[in-house]
This record gives sequence, structure tokens and C-alpha cells, in this order.
Amino acid sequence: MAQYQAYAGLCHAYASNALLPERTLIVEALNEYFKGDKLAAAMNMTIKEVAPGHAVVAMPITDMHKNGLDAAHGGAIFSLADFCFAVASNSHGRVAVAVNASISFFRAAFSGVLTATARETHLGERIAGYVIDVTDESGALVAAMQGVVYRKADTIAAVLKKRSEKESS
Repeated sequence: MAQYQAYAGLCHAYASNALLPERTLIVEALNEYFKGDKLAAAMNMTIKEVAPGHAVVAMPITDMHKNGLDAAHGGAIFSLADFCFAVASNSHGRVAVAVNASISFFRAAFSGVLTATARETHLGERIAGYVIDVTDESGALVAAMQGVVYRKADTIAAVLKKRSEKESS
């Protein structure tokens, strides 16, 4: 429960644009929130950086990510971009859910680590827009996604509280 209370305070300060905690604390808080994302965990995605409306997520290319041409599967690349989109869009402390996402693929990636970087292009009360670039280790653009989320009234802190209560019972 103490962990939830600390996180609730963090979300409140973050969502109210009070003095923001250090970046590492934000990453830890969103890692806690996204522990429920089983696909991101199974695909070895790691949140590297978070700021309001911004996120960086990395994913190493392994055999499980590859298609028949031995390149990273488009579905794996989309999943990486989508997870980064989720982290950035939830970074304000309110629950955000995707309503639209589209991706363009520009080059194949065969090995190494892919990095997705999301940036907010619009933040409204209920709707927000994001652009997510996926690059390879050389910095070459592999894919670009555009996404729109619906921002619910629910807070991440409230979701974690419910999760904590469910685990306690």
C-alpha cells in the first residue's frame, strides 16, 4: 500500500503540472503501471525515457521478432511503436486509450535494438495526438506511426489503487 501511496502522490504532482519528479522516478512509476502489459514484457520492451507527452522505448530484435525474410516482423515493429505511444500518452497521469493508429514502414531491420520515440503533437482535454518514430541502431528511420488517443477521466493512480486492492483481497 505504501508503494501505491507514493505513486499516487507522484501522479498527482505530475498530472497537476506541479514540480515534476526526476525522470527516473517517472520511468519507475510508468513501469509499475505498465506491468500489466504482458505483450510488451514478452517482447522484451524497455521504457528508457519518459517526460510529459514524450517516451522512448527499446526492443532488441531476437528470433521471436523475425519474419520469413529474417527481418523484424512488421507486427513486432508496430507493437513497439504502439507501446511507446501508450507510455507517452499516459505520461500525464490520466488513462489514455488509442482510438486510431497507422504506421508506414521505410526499411527492414535485421538485428540490433530498435528504438521508438514518441512525441505529442496535440494535447486536448479528451483527445491527444502523437507521432512515433522507430529507428535502428544507426539512427535510420525504420517506421513512423501516427496515433490519436481518447483521454479518460480516470487517473493512473486510481487504476493502481484498484489493482493494489484486488491483489490484497
